[in-house]
Amino acid sequence: MKVIAHIENDLGTKFGVPRQSGLVEGLESRIVFEPEYRQAEALRGLEGFSHIWLLWDFSKAHREEWSPTVRPPRLGGNKRMGVFATRSPFRPNPIGLSSVRITRIDLHTADGPVIYVAGADLMNGTPILDIKPYLPFTDSHPEATGGFTDETRQQEPLKVDMPAGLERQLSPQQIVALREILASDPRPHYQDDPEREYGMEYAGLDIKFTIKDHVITVK
Repeated sequence: MKVIAHIENDLGTKFGVPRQSGLVEGLESRIVFEPEYRQAEALRGLEGFSHIWLLWDFSKAHREEWSPTVRPPRLGGNKRMGVFATRSPFRPNPIGLSSVRITRIDLHTADGPVIYVAGADLMNGTPILDIKPYLPFTDSHPEATGGFTDETRQQEPLKVDMPAGLERQLSPQQIVALREILASDPRPHYQDDPEREYGMEYAGLDIKFTIKDHVITVK
């Protein structure tokens, strides 16, 4: 497999990365191709599609061995499920799959052709293995069921209390994305300690916060 591109965004660590693609539409990312693939011809026709599939490498989760079962955070980290019934990064082949929305395509940047996308669930620097167009008439299945995830979906976003000083350090778009990330509760589902302080790297800043009574308070 060849790495064709890397993603660039404000998510510097795994903690805080959205659990699935499409959950944080405010988060914009750039897909920057490796020099070998910086050819505008390779993107010919892509402007007609609204969404794409990204196949990518769980580059921070490589292991020599694999386990047939994993502990999904959605189930509190205490119950095992088959690895092929989950989206765990710890798989025989650590390949991720995400659908993202194209916001724009710029064929003439200093980095060659760049695809701008919204809603990615990848941290900064993640290697991209392939890009495929999303086809609404075959890739969308409204009747699909979600297994055990149907019972564990968060129903209501958290309230975010953010200091004005932090908002002055980020762009309006970055603030929107950060609020969406925090509102979706970045903690593992099995953690619920109102006294614990959490931290995540975002846009080069160390964001510290606590969560109590359905409110995230950013320090």
